[in-house]
Amino acid sequence: MGTGLLCIGLTTLDVVARPINALPEGEGTTLIEGIGVAPAGTAAGAAMVAARLGVETRLAGSVGGDLTGRFVRMALEEQGVGTELLETIPGFPTSTTVLAVDSNGRRPNFHALGAGLFAPTGEAVLEDASRSAFLHYGGIGGPKMDGGAGHAVIKAAKAGGAIVTCDLISPQSTALAELERLLPDVDYFMPSVAEAFALSGTQDLAGAADFFLALGAKAVLMKNGGQGSYVALGAKRASLPAYDITPVDTTSCGDSYCAGFIAGLSRGLEPLEAARFATAVAALVAQGLATLGKLESYDRVLKAMGEMTLKEAA
Repeated sequence: MGTGLLCIGLTTLDVVARPINALPEGEGTTLIEGIGVAPAGTAAGAAMVAARLGVETRLAGSVGGDLTGRFVRMALEEQGVGTELLETIPGFPTSTTVLAVDSNGRRPNFHALGAGLFAPTGEAVLEDASRSAFLHYGGIGGPKMDGGAGHAVIKAAKAGGAIVTCDLISPQSTALAELERLLPDVDYFMPSVAEAFALSGTQDLAGAADFFLALGAKAVLMKNGGQGSYVALGAKRASLPAYDITPVDTTSCGDSYCAGFIAGLSRGLEPLEAARFATAVAALVAQGLATLGKLESYDRVLKAMGEMTLKEAA
């Protein structure tokens, strides 16, 4: 088995501001509590969180040849993420999202398309995947990944003995066909409940899990925001409650859940316990701004699990 984690897929910059309940009229200025800026996306966000949790992490993704791209690279490297496979595409801007979080935690956003979806899939990526202990695939919908190139990366990882996790960027029209291709080689499929319902055509948690298991996934973990998560480890099922917190910004909670789950597995936790750990990671991220929120370290998450209170079952 290889070493470390390779994250591949969407790389963006998030600019998060709160609270924004209305735009000021004309050119007026409104004072707010805070603004956060951080790399994000299904690959880069997960990579940032995994590195903060002590996982040796590398990122295969793309940024534009602009100042934003240089900032994303610097911020990832500062966190300890390996960026040798993070390509710069000259002439393209870096994918960027501005999120206006209101007092109720809602987060309407404004996204500028850029290089983020064009993650590389060449020989260097295949080689890295083949020697990784974990591969987190967040590239469904990527023009250079759909149709077989991304699957080749997953197969290289599996051939090397890696554990493969998979998340969705969005449940777009082409996602189901890509999942049919990928899921037989995926150990843990980790969509949101909304994504799972949209793709499976059912509004039932167990039914949605069964749908993806039938497509070949070995296990399904569905993230359900403030309701927690639903875990289907084959025939074993569990609904895990969320922590009773006051969220500040939930933008990267899904990516942080994925990273927390991988970090737990890397430390030897059983999958269900890794999912409980992931729940705590997401809770800490939600209590601050942007990708890392209030997340400090793996040990601090363990401590927080004894300090935070789980929500009562509905």
